[in-house]
Amino acid sequence: MTEIFDRLTADDATLARLRAKLAGDAQRTGVLDVAYRTVDTSVGPLLLAATTTGLVRVAFLEQATEEAELQRLSDKVSPRVLRAPARLDDAASQIEQYLAGALRAFDLPLDLRLADGFRRTVVEQLRHIGYGHRASYAAIAAAVGNPKAVRAVGSACGHNPLPLVIPCHRVVRTDGSIGQYAGGAAVKARLLALEAV
Repeated sequence: MTEIFDRLTADDATLARLRAKLAGDAQRTGVLDVAYRTVDTSVGPLLLAATTTGLVRVAFLEQATEEAELQRLSDKVSPRVLRAPARLDDAASQIEQYLAGALRAFDLPLDLRLADGFRRTVVEQLRHIGYGHRASYAAIAAAVGNPKAVRAVGSACGHNPLPLVIPCHRVVRTDGSIGQYAGGAAVKARLLALEAV
């Protein structure tokens, strides 16, 4: 039994080296448009994806499947998607630091192509909500020049392609209740509590 386990472990290591080589070759030859990796965090598993422009997607894998997220990236960005974890080391490290309470602002290049129109306007506005602060959906609607679009702001927050990094979790209802979140209400409450310390 030990021999089988050792062989499987060696095969896993070989596969990991092969994946790293393929990712490096794809990047060098210009055929890697979207690199991705998964990370286990204190708020659940995440899928991170980046283009040559920057981080393009952070997805909570407890709310969506890895396959569905990869299909979305293939459909909306490029079919040339490959697991290439090294390209996302900085993003993974900053997310880990943020969740540990050691980082207050992300310093990552971003690619916002998955947010367009009004949603893009809202996502851009969310970047102005500082660590430990909150804004209401109504306040965001007013800030983007459409005070009656409160529900549309909620929808834009729900479709934020970069939760955690672009802080849609800091948007709450006018009555102070936390509202919905892409990672689930419990994760949103946890993030708000983290920032309140």
